[in-house]
Amino acid sequence: MYQSVPLAESRPMTYEEAIQFWFGRVNYEHRSPGPSDLKLDRMHALLERLGNPHQTLRIIHVAGSKGKGSTSAMLAAILRQAGYRTGLFTSPHLSAIEERIQVDGSPISRNELAAIMTEVRPFVEEMDQRQPAGAIGVTFFEIATAVGFLHFARRRTEAVVLEVGLGGRFDSTNVCRPALAIITSISHDHTEQLGNTLASIAFEKAGIVKRGRPTLSGARDPEARAVIQRICRERASPLRELDVDIHYNHLPGEITAETTRLPRVRITTSRRPWPEMELGLLGEHQAANAALAVAAVEELRQQGMHIGDAAVANGVAHVDWPARLEVVSRRPLVVLDCAHNIASIEALNDTLRQSFPPAAGTNGNVHGGRRLLIFACSNDKDVAGIVQLLAPHFAHAFMTRYTKSRRGVPPEQLVELWRRSSDHPATACATPAEAWQAARAAAQPHDLICITGSVYLAGELRAAFG
Repeated sequence: MYQSVPLAESRPMTYEEAIQFWFGRVNYEHRSPGPSDLKLDRMHALLERLGNPHQTLRIIHVAGSKGKGSTSAMLAAILRQAGYRTGLFTSPHLSAIEERIQVDGSPISRNELAAIMTEVRPFVEEMDQRQPAGAIGVTFFEIATAVGFLHFARRRTEAVVLEVGLGGRFDSTNVCRPALAIITSISHDHTEQLGNTLASIAFEKAGIVKRGRPTLSGARDPEARAVIQRICRERASPLRELDVDIHYNHLPGEITAETTRLPRVRITTSRRPWPEMELGLLGEHQAANAALAVAAVEELRQQGMHIGDAAVANGVAHVDWPARLEVVSRRPLVVLDCAHNIASIEALNDTLRQSFPPAAGTNGNVHGGRRLLIFACSNDKDVAGIVQLLAPHFAHAFMTRYTKSRRGVPPEQLVELWRRSSDHPATACATPAEAWQAARAAAQPHDLICITGSVYLAGELRAAFG
């Protein structure tokens, strides 16, 4: 059992004080880090002071350019269905910061967060005092990681699914020695920190591979796969790969204003064929994520965990992972998504085409059904490339800027980018709420409104749907 090194006892913090302290730290979700900002020294030092709670946990570590959150959520749902007390650590959050740290699907409570922050704060302040002048102190995400580890240890979790925040090699979560590492995909994202080539990005993601521990990879690009294969060989990590050892067939779902038919997936691994299963998340990319989650179950079974086939089927069918092509309203259909890079926007376009057919009139003929877009994006993304991909698929765009991050692109700039790619109208809206009001007023009952571009945008608007 871990035991933190005692400091002078401090007055218990209120929840409001804990949040104020936490949000007062350098936050690389709001300000892009430079390569020199990413390191593990502070994280190791903080956890040492807290008694290294992460060393008591059975961890499944998940990295990737896209899909890591969905894969993590599916695997956590499967483990809960199998009867294991399961921790889930993800980022960023949609509505409330407590969502990042969950046990058995329930976010950490405000009282638990305040109590753990009361314990963490003196160590953070002590470390800050030892920093050279001008150096970065303990960051927002490092504190989040430490709070997560402490909460999971205190709640005696039997398994923790731990999602990487940024990259992998120098991410704050990469202090653990996991039972299993999963790399979901490799595509261009965070290039300023991770590099401009798929090989360099794969190298950073594969930093979570640990010597002698198994790795699953969903990377499909040959350049990225070669890097992951090399690192796994060097670290004697048994590797299983999508399209080599893990295969799937996907039957798309279909969503209309009246009906929902969920997608289905049939997964075959080098160990066995799995029965066809219903998939609770839309899109062919989610079938790939489900295949990795199922392969992870096979690895965990090899390590002695008891996870039945029924738990797997129920987990992938009933996974709760909001804002991933989530249908939040009908008539008009409103689809909430947080795609924010080229690869995820391509997946969004494909899924809208496959699973949201045009409306049919009373005589059975296809009629009307425009597609309207509400969009906001961060300035560290390939904004021009994303807008160019979206433009052919929407009759009207409502461009906005979320209020919870300074990295949002001004809506007027987004409108200008839209006009370079489309003859259809685009409207600049100062806030997400104004964009929703404008899109809703323009939409007819048989139209579809897609909200996408960022987790921040999805989080701000999801509350409008109850």
